[in-house]
Amino acid sequence: MFARIDHIGVAVEDLDASLVLYEQTYAMTLVHRETVTEQGVEAVLLDVGENHVELLAPLGPDTPVGKYLAKRGPGIHHVAYQVTDIEAALAQLKQDGARLIDETPRIGIRSSRVAFVHPSSSGGVLTEIVQPAEGH
Repeated sequence: MFARIDHIGVAVEDLDASLVLYEQTYAMTLVHRETVTEQGVEAVLLDVGENHVELLAPLGPDTPVGKYLAKRGPGIHHVAYQVTDIEAALAQLKQDGARLIDETPRIGIRSSRVAFVHPSSSGGVLTEIVQPAEGH
């Protein structure tokens, strides 16, 4: 079902301060920065081989990532898997009994199509399914 790990999402309180660690200490390359208003985050993608680390800073305390940080603090937020057909992947997951947060895809970073699987159906890990936009 999944082609590869697309990215690991990391919730951070201060995006610029976190970039110092990832760019300078870890020598990762920043490849994209975007505010995703629909998800209430400012996000950056950093290259790690053919995959990415996605840093997520909340736009406010009442957003999903804002609530996550208030409850758990900074750290790994989700694991994202790439698919070629997100509708087919969601249909298969639903048929297999997975609890979906998103029954239909929404727009994510770089115009990708994304949907989330509830941690209760994925071993306690918030799981994102990603179908990249053409050209990404």
